[in-house]
Amino acid sequence: MADGKREPSDGEVSREAILAALSQIEDPDLHRDIVSLGFIKDEDINVCAGNVSVRIVLTTPACPVREKMKQQAEELLLALPGIDHAEVNMDAEVRQTTMRGQRPVEGVRNIIAVASNKGGVGKSTLAVNLALALTKFGARVGLMDADLTGPNLPTMMGVEGGSQADTGLSTVERYGVKLASIGFVLKKGVAVVWRGPMIGTGVRQLLHDIPWGAEGELDYLVVDLPPGTSDASMSMAQEAPIAGTVIVTTPNSVSLEDAMKAVMMFEKLQVPVFGVIENMSYFECPHCGERTEIFGHGGAQVTAEELGLDFLGEIPLDVKVRESGDSGVPIMVSDPESPVSKAILEIAQKIAAKTSVQHFFAQTAAASG
Repeated sequence: MADGKREPSDGEVSREAILAALSQIEDPDLHRDIVSLGFIKDEDINVCAGNVSVRIVLTTPACPVREKMKQQAEELLLALPGIDHAEVNMDAEVRQTTMRGQRPVEGVRNIIAVASNKGGVGKSTLAVNLALALTKFGARVGLMDADLTGPNLPTMMGVEGGSQADTGLSTVERYGVKLASIGFVLKKGVAVVWRGPMIGTGVRQLLHDIPWGAEGELDYLVVDLPPGTSDASMSMAQEAPIAGTVIVTTPNSVSLEDAMKAVMMFEKLQVPVFGVIENMSYFECPHCGERTEIFGHGGAQVTAEELGLDFLGEIPLDVKVRESGDSGVPIMVSDPESPVSKAILEIAQKIAAKTSVQHFFAQTAAASG
């Protein structure tokens, strides 16, 4: 009892037996058991007579197999001799992804970039709703507008443009997301006419001069990159450890060609690409239910397979998305049960899982020298 723990009495299941049972659960992305991955600590196990309680700490609150893992753990514990009741508490602690030679962003554990090589594919809309989707799972999220010459996040998140023109740029919290955009200091109608070096400086300042929070305050910082293979994307890759990039495209051939160029750019910059999302994948008539594939369908999945990338999902075309973006109340807030919101929630879980995998690979690489 010197360490404050009660030793199991005769006939009571041991912590070793509990850990051995739970080691049968494998993380589907890392392909290792949850005990060796450190998801369960000795102090997270309590045994009293025939009752056992265990706390499993995942690497993301948006884990797509969270409930399945909990059920599997309960079944394994109840199968142990002498166990009459098993309580499994699922928790999460997002780990920070760092990369050699790159300066971390203070207060941020993981950076997720949302990109396309073509305007008009809904990249900013997806970035906004992806950030909001991650908060639905309990994650602490920031949103950064790296599209310095065409900042749209103030409008989409319902923040008045130019509201910080006299006070200087800082973060604003909206719908539980901490966001920053140069649009906060630009009065309506003012254009940003900057050459490449100024774009790079602007991105650097947004990353490192904005007070995103105390150490590890944000689990994820979602970054909305401008279209094209430009200075902003290159500066992001040089200035911060990006856990991964998501490529957004519509199903039509022109968008897919540009998406492939974006993938190649990030590969050259040695930034991991998490996968491809097909936006405006189809339209379903709200009156008759007829489905129309306005821009084609399935092209993003084929392109992802050709590039050896994961297809993260498809998002339908819905007029509510445009209406909610124009009104400053994103669809994830205005209509969380819509097909669009549900699709983005599923995609957010996949991206969160991939971020955890990238952290594991980065740590493994660092440990190997």
